Amino acid sequence: MENYSAISEFILLGLSSDPYIQAILFVLFFLIYLLTLMGNSLMLLVIRADSPLHTPMYFFLRQLSFLDLCHSSVTTPKILENILSESKTIFVESCLVQAFFVFATGGTEACLLAVMAYDRYVAICSPLLYGQVMSNQLCIGLVWSSWGLGFVDALINLLMAVNLDFCKGQTIGHFSCELSSLFPLSCSDTSPNFTLLICSSVLHFFGTFIIILSSYVNIISTILSISSTSSKSKVFSTCSSHLITVILFYGSGFISYLLPSSSSPLQMIFSLQYSVIAPMLNPLIYSLKNKEVKAEMGRMFRNVKCTI
Repeated sequence: MENYSAISEFILLGLSSDPYIQAILFVLFFLIYLLTLMGNSLMLLVIRADSPLHTPMYFFLRQLSFLDLCHSSVTTPKILENILSESKTIFVESCLVQAFFVFATGGTEACLLAVMAYDRYVAICSPLLYGQVMSNQLCIGLVWSSWGLGFVDALINLLMAVNLDFCKGQTIGHFSCELSSLFPLSCSDTSPNFTLLICSSVLHFFGTFIIILSSYVNIISTILSISSTSSKSKVFSTCSSHLITVILFYGSGFISYLLPSSSSPLQMIFSLQYSVIAPMLNPLIYSLKNKEVKAEMGRMFRNVKCTI
């Protein structure tokens, strides 16, 4: 057998080694993370406080805001820590845990976006049956199924990865740990891991994307059949926010995973888009495109101003 020395830590190279650029990046990512926490927490508070928003659509939006908080918190705090740290190391076990939660929260968000697309399909294509179809039991079941599928998929991949021996190097040319960036550092046979990761990614992400695509094909067909221009605009506005979120998440995610190199600058830019930038933008997109949310936010700010 080949002699090798197993390693216990990885080095995350991050985005730059220039101290001046690192200072700018720290301030930038700190502000992004702060806005992410504030925006998604405010969205959770607004939907919870306003009883007219206690509908399936806003129930799923609450879940998306909570999931964005989790997804961003998996990567951004470690990015901030690495920028300030000189060693930029992470234990192998901690790296695997981070890779698990990156995969799990990303997979859950893909499922949840598919659920939200189905909700819009029922609301627009079968409005008279919407209340019966989208019952509380079904909504809760769909959310739990999304979390369950995301975490089971990530757990299966993690269980395959924990048995790997890492000895080919410590350097990860990325700002976070992802399974695809760990395999090249292993001296074990990683072909089963690559096969499992590709198959699960195709089934999970492309499967949910097909659900979203088919839902919007029917939604667009229904919108085009409406004769009134004002009605078309009103119906389209109810799903435009979700459509923008889908484009941001799937567009950056697909491009990131399709790029051959896991450490290329372009790949890291798209990884930042779906793991750091999108969770900050989602509450802004939904608040700007939704009259009910804007009205409730305005009411809450007026009440706070009056109490002050």
